[in-house]
Amino acid sequence: MTIQPDVAGVSFAANLASFGDHTAISVGDRSISYGELAQIVGSMALSFGPARRLIALEAENTLSALTVYLAAMASGHPLLILPPGGGQASEALIAAYDPDIVARSGLGDCFLDVRRDETRHDLHPELALLVSTSGSTGSPKLVRLSGASVQANAAAIAEYLHLRPSDTAATTLPLSYCYGMSVLNSHLLVGASLALTDLSVVDPCFWDLVRSRHVTSFAAVPYTFDLLDRVGFKHMDLPSLRYITQAGGRLAPERVRCYAELGQKRGWDLFVMYGQTEATARMAYLPPDQAVVRPHAIGVPVPGGAFRLEPVPGLDASELVFSGPNVMMGYAERPEDLATGREVTELYTGDLARQGPDGLYEIVGRRSRFVKIVGLRVDLGRVERLLAELGLSAAANGSDEMVVAAVEGDHDLALVAKTLAHDLGVPRAAIELHSVPSIPRLANGKPDYPAILAFCRQPDSDRQPESAARTGSASSTDTAREIFEDVLECQDVKDSDTFVSLGGDSLSYVAASVRLERALGCVPTGWHVMPVCELTPVPSSAGRTSGAVTSETGKARTLRGRLFARMETGIVLRAVAIVFIVSTHFKFFDWEGTAHVLMALAGYNFARFQLSGSRKERLLRQLRTIGRLVMPSVVVIAVAFVLTDDYGWHNVFLLNSLLGPQGWTDMSRFWFVEVLVHILLGLAVLLAIPAAHRAQRRWPWGFPLALAGVDLLQRFDVVELPYPGQGPVLWLFALGWAAAASRNVRQRAVVTALALLTIPGSFSDEYRSATILVGFLVLLWIPTLPVPRGLHRITALLATSSLYVYVTHWLIYPLLVEGDQGFAVLASLAVGVAYWAAATRAMASAERWLRVRRANGFPRWLPSRSSGAR
Repeated sequence: MTIQPDVAGVSFAANLASFGDHTAISVGDRSISYGELAQIVGSMALSFGPARRLIALEAENTLSALTVYLAAMASGHPLLILPPGGGQASEALIAAYDPDIVARSGLGDCFLDVRRDETRHDLHPELALLVSTSGSTGSPKLVRLSGASVQANAAAIAEYLHLRPSDTAATTLPLSYCYGMSVLNSHLLVGASLALTDLSVVDPCFWDLVRSRHVTSFAAVPYTFDLLDRVGFKHMDLPSLRYITQAGGRLAPERVRCYAELGQKRGWDLFVMYGQTEATARMAYLPPDQAVVRPHAIGVPVPGGAFRLEPVPGLDASELVFSGPNVMMGYAERPEDLATGREVTELYTGDLARQGPDGLYEIVGRRSRFVKIVGLRVDLGRVERLLAELGLSAAANGSDEMVVAAVEGDHDLALVAKTLAHDLGVPRAAIELHSVPSIPRLANGKPDYPAILAFCRQPDSDRQPESAARTGSASSTDTAREIFEDVLECQDVKDSDTFVSLGGDSLSYVAASVRLERALGCVPTGWHVMPVCELTPVPSSAGRTSGAVTSETGKARTLRGRLFARMETGIVLRAVAIVFIVSTHFKFFDWEGTAHVLMALAGYNFARFQLSGSRKERLLRQLRTIGRLVMPSVVVIAVAFVLTDDYGWHNVFLLNSLLGPQGWTDMSRFWFVEVLVHILLGLAVLLAIPAAHRAQRRWPWGFPLALAGVDLLQRFDVVELPYPGQGPVLWLFALGWAAAASRNVRQRAVVTALALLTIPGSFSDEYRSATILVGFLVLLWIPTLPVPRGLHRITALLATSSLYVYVTHWLIYPLLVEGDQGFAVLASLAVGVAYWAAATRAMASAERWLRVRRANGFPRWLPSRSSGAR
C-alpha cells in the first residue's frame, strides 16, 4: 500500500492484507477475502496518483464506494463524504470545497472524475475525513477528523463490543452516516466481516441474508425498532445474532427495556450508544446488563474517553463535555480551513446531563435548539430561517419525533412542508406546520416554544376551528382499518397488520388505494407493506398547496396540483391498457401490445403481493388470488359457451392452449386469462418446493431473471411452447417480477438492457414491440404518473375492473362489432364495470359464508381471513 510521504494513513485500512484469506466483504453471492480487498484497495489508491489530493465520495453501500473510502484512508488522501445519490446537497459541497477528484456513484459503481493532477488546496497532514454534521447535509459546515481519531474510535468500539474475526455485521446504515461508517471501521479493524447490503429490515430478503451469512450484529436507529415490531422480529429464530447496537437519537426507555429483555431471552445483547459526528461517532455506551435496570442512561464513556459536567449559567443543570482521542480537529466552513490543525481538545456536546450514583450518565435536556430525527440533527433555528426565506413568519420547536412550527397568517402549507422536509433531509411525516393568527409569545416578547410544541398534541379544531373546517371537508372519515376490513372482507384488523399480510392482492389494491387517498389526503409509497397504525391522515393544517408562496415556480406547482393528481404507474397502465385492448378489438383505433404490457404488470404485482410470508402462507395467498381470477372468468366463458358456438369445453376449463385447435382462432380470445392462470399455478407449485422457495428468497432478483431465460429458449428454437399465436409470455411476466425486485439503479439498468435485447425481436409487428417496450420501461423507471383530476376516479375504476372488462367484452363483441365503434367501446367498458361490481359482491358474500363454515369446522382447507392469512 502506497502511503503519502509525511502523511499517516489510517492503520486499519492500510493493514487489510494482514488478515489474509478471511472473508472481509460479502455482497450478493460474492465473498471477498481481506487479501483480495487489499489488492482492490491498493489498485484504487494507485489510481489516485502520487500527489495528495482532496477526494469527494458519494458514499453508497456498494463495493466500489467502499473501495474508494478505504483507498483514501489507507493512502492519506483527505476524503470529503458526500450524501449518496448525488443531487443538490452533493453539488453544494462540491461547489464549496472544489475537490480534486470526485468519485460519483452510478449503476452500482464509482466513476472517478479527476479534475486536476495536483491539489489546489493546503491540506493539513493529519486531516483524513470531512463529514457533514448530522442534519447539515449540503451545508458548507463540515467536521474535520484526523486519521488518528478514526482509528481510535474504531478501536474503542471494537473493545466494548468485544468484536472478533468471527463476527459479521449487516450494513443497515449508509456509509455516509458516521454511525454506519463506524460499523465498517470497527469490524475491519479486527478482521471481522461485513455483509454489504442496502436492504431494509422490513424486507424478508434481509433476514434471509442474516441467516445465510450468519450475521452476528446489525445497527439500528430508533425508527428501526418500529420496523422490527412490524416484521415480527421478536418471533424470529436468528441463532447467529450476538448483539444489536442502537444510536442516532434517543430510544424511549420503555423500548430500551423491552428489547433488552427480549435479548436476554433470545441470547443476544442490546448496546445503547451515544455519540456525535464531532466525536468520530461514539462517546458512550450502556453496558447490556444495565439496559433493563437503567434504560434512561447513556452509560459510560467509551474506552479512552472521559466525561465531565460543566455548570451552565442560569440553568440548574450541567453541560456534558467529552474528551478523548476521537474528538474532531475542528470545523471547516471554507476550503482555507482544510489547512488548520487541531482547534478542539474537548467537545461541548450541547446536552445537559447528570451522573447517577452508579456512575452512569443520563441526558436530561439540550442546551441548544436541536432535535434529532431518524438520526439526523435538525437545527430549529435553521427551520425558522428556511421558512423566512419562503416569506413566512414562523417559530419552530420539536422533539426527537417531530418538527413543529407555528406559521402566522392563513396559508395552505402542504407544499411548504414538503419543501422544508426536503431541505432538512427528514421524512415528510416528521414536519408539522400549523397556521396561527399570531405566534404565541411570552411576556418578554420571545416565542413561547412550549406552547408551539403543544400544537402537535391537540387537534386543529381546538386551536383554530375555522381553519380546520376549511381544510377537513374533502376527506373521508374512513380509517385505514375500516377500509381494509371492507375491501378485504376481514375482521379484527390489528395495528401491525398490512395490506399484504391481510391477503391483499393486485385485484383489491386499486380499490384500497383510491379509498385510502380520499381518507388520508395522500397515499405514501409502499403503503401496501406499512402497518395500519402508520396509515394516518395528513394533518389538516398542512392542507392544500399555498398560493401565497412568493415564487412563480411555487404558483405553477400549485396550479398543476389543482389540475393533476399523481397515480401509481401500474394503476394508470391497467386503465389505459384495457381501453386500448377493447378499442383495438372493435377497430375504434388500432394499437396492439397493451395486453403484453399487462402481462409484465401482472409479474410486477406478483412480486409485490405474493412473495411475503412462509412457504405455506405464500401458497395459500397464491391459490386465493388464482381463485379470484378463475371464478369470474369461467362464469363469463361458460355463458359464452352456452349462448354461442364460438367456444368449447376446453375454453371453460382454461385449457384451450393445450387442448384446443392450434394457431389463432376465435377460441383463443381468452388467451390472456388462460396463460396468466397457467403461469400463476405453475409458480405456486414451483415455489411450494422447499429448494425453490429458498432459492427465491436468497436470490429475489436473479430468480425471475432465470425464469425469463428459460422461457426465452424458444427464441433459439430449443423448445416449442403451445401458446396460441402469442408465443410464450412467461418471460414478460418474469421481467415484470424482476422490475419489482430491482433494488437499485444497476439492477434496473440490467433489466432495461434485457428488455431492449428481447422485446423488439419477439414480435413481428414493430409498433407492438415499441408499445410493449415503452410500457415496460415506464413501469420500471417511473413510479407515478400525472392524471387530470377529472379522470382520477374513472382511471381507478377502469383499473380495478380491467379483468372483468376484458372477459365480458367478448360477449358484447358479436352484438356490437358491426355497429358504432365508439358506442361499442363505451358499452363494453360499462358492462365490465357493472360485472365487476356484481361479481365482487357475490364473491365477498361467498367468502363470508365459507368463513362461517370454516369457523364451524368445514371445510378445513379454507384459510381464515380474520387472522390475516398469516
